[in-house]
Amino acid sequence: MCGIVGYVGPKSTLDVLLGGLRRLEYRGYDSAGVSVISGAGLETRKKAGKLDNLVGEIDAHPLPAAHIGIGHTRWATHGAPTDGNAHPHLGGSALKLSLIHNGIIENHANLRRLLQEEGYVFTSDTDTEVIAHLVEKELKATGNLLAAVQKSVKQLHGAYGTVLMDKNDSSRLVVARSGSPLVIGLGIGENFISSDQLALLPITNRFIYLEEGDIARLTRNSIEV
Repeated sequence: MCGIVGYVGPKSTLDVLLGGLRRLEYRGYDSAGVSVISGAGLETRKKAGKLDNLVGEIDAHPLPAAHIGIGHTRWATHGAPTDGNAHPHLGGSALKLSLIHNGIIENHANLRRLLQEEGYVFTSDTDTEVIAHLVEKELKATGNLLAAVQKSVKQLHGAYGTVLMDKNDSSRLVVARSGSPLVIGLGIGENFISSDQLALLPITNRFIYLEEGDIARLTRNSIEV
């Protein structure tokens, strides 16, 4: 089962993400990746294979210091275990959204076709990239990431535990859950999200378990479900 870790707060985001992903390795996976937002913008690193491959990629191409980010370990379902199919996936022509996802979107082929007809270009074979482009499409219409996610998930058939961030807003993560578990970790001046509380136990022992159909918005100092 895939692993999710997200963080917003004052710590080194990369340390939080990689530490959490290490603690989720027991689940098994075939690729890993992270995205962070800093003053330099949105940057993503991802590699097929074990987490050490991702660490090597980051050593070769360092990420800037950041205080918000998301990380993922993936078991291949739609698409082979390649660098391009690894999460996170970016959404829209401007690649302004970064998204990670556990679960399977059953109507991804139809959604992909409709998005391609509107000019969206896909760079992976995954069902997850469909969500990223769909949310970006709705973001154009609403101008609000939370509203865009709320509109997008109504169009999804299947299971999802997903976390998104917008490079134009480094203050918040938006998460949604249906059929795939997500847990929020509570901190002081920081908050966390994961698919499994084990990823967060060394750094917090206070949790909110999202229920079926929940959508939440996390900042350093607030949680809205």
